Amino acid sequence: MLITIILLICILIFTNLSYYLPGFLGAITLYILFRNIYHTLTEKKRWNKSVASIFLISLSVIFIVFPLWGLINYLMPQLEQLIVNQKDILSKFDSVKDYMHNKPVLKNIDLSDEAILNSLQRLAKYIPNVLNSVAETVVNIIVALFVLYFMQYYSKEMESTIGHAIPFSQQSKNELWNEISMMVRSNAIGIPILGICQGIVAGIGYWIFGVDSPILLGIITAISTIIPVLGTMTVYVPTAIYLLAIGSTGNAIGLALYGFILIGGIDNVLRFTILRKLGDVPPLITVFGVLLGLNLFGMLGLIFGPLIISSVRVLLKVYNNEYGKGKPEIIESTSFTNYDQDQNIIT
Repeated sequence: MLITIILLICILIFTNLSYYLPGFLGAITLYILFRNIYHTLTEKKRWNKSVASIFLISLSVIFIVFPLWGLINYLMPQLEQLIVNQKDILSKFDSVKDYMHNKPVLKNIDLSDEAILNSLQRLAKYIPNVLNSVAETVVNIIVALFVLYFMQYYSKEMESTIGHAIPFSQQSKNELWNEISMMVRSNAIGIPILGICQGIVAGIGYWIFGVDSPILLGIITAISTIIPVLGTMTVYVPTAIYLLAIGSTGNAIGLALYGFILIGGIDNVLRFTILRKLGDVPPLITVFGVLLGLNLFGMLGLIFGPLIISSVRVLLKVYNNEYGKGKPEIIESTSFTNYDQDQNIIT
C-alpha cells in the first residue's frame, strides 16, 4: 500500500509538472558536468557553497544561455525571410529543376512550384510552435538554474540520500553512476563540440566555393549533426547539387569533395580523440537514443535519449552483479559519497 501511494503521488507530481521536466533534466545535466568542479571549489579551495554555486551558474549563463540566445536571434529573422521571399526561393529552384529533369534517377523528385509552396506553407505553420518553444526554453532554463543552485548547495545530503535509497550493492551503484556520468558528458559536451567544429569547417567551405549565406548554412550544418546516419550530408550535398545546377561545376565538385573529406573527416577525428575520452558510446545507442530522446524531451533528448537506451545495458550488468552466478567485476569509481551517519564523516 505504501509503495502504491508513493507511485501515485509521483505520477501526480510528474503529470502536473511535465512542462518543467526539461528544466529538471537540464539541472541534472549541469549538476553532473559541474559536480567535480563544485566539490573542488568548496572542499579544496574552501569557497562558500552559495558563492561557488552562483559562480558556476554564471558560467552556465555566459557559455550556454548567451550563445543560445544569440543563435536564436540570428536564425529566426533568417528563417522568416526565407519563408516570406517565396518568389526568390522558387527562382533558385528553377535551375535545379532544369538540371534534374533529364536525369533518370533525380527526375522523379517532385520540385514543382506547387510542391515547393506546400512545403513552405507547412514550414510556416511551425514558426508559432518554434516561438512557443523558445518561450518554453527560457522558462525551463530559469528552472534549471534555480534547481541547480539547491542541488549543488545540498549535494552531499542529496547524494547520500540517493545512495542509501538505491537497493543495490556499492559496486552496482558505482556501475550506474559511471554510465550516467559518461553518457551525460559524452552527449552534453561531445555533441556541441562536434557540431561547432563541423559547422565552422563547413562555413569556411561554403565561403571558399562561393555559396550564398555561408554563415547561415554553416549554422544549419552544425545543427544537422544531430540527424542520425546522414548528418551534415543533408546540407552540403544539396548545396553541391545546386551549384552544379547553376553551372558552377568546379565549385560543386570542390564542395562535394570538401564535404566528404574535411567535414566528414572532422567527425571521425573527433570521435576517435576528444569524444572517446569523454565517453566511448556505441554508435547504435547514440543513433536510436537521439531518435527516442527528441520525441520525448525535445533538444534535451540528445542527452537523455541515449541514456535511457543505455540504461537497459547497465541494468543487465546490475542484475548480473546482484544475482548472477559469475564473479562480479571490481569497479573503482568516485561516485556517490559515502557517509558515516553516526560520526558525520565523509569517507
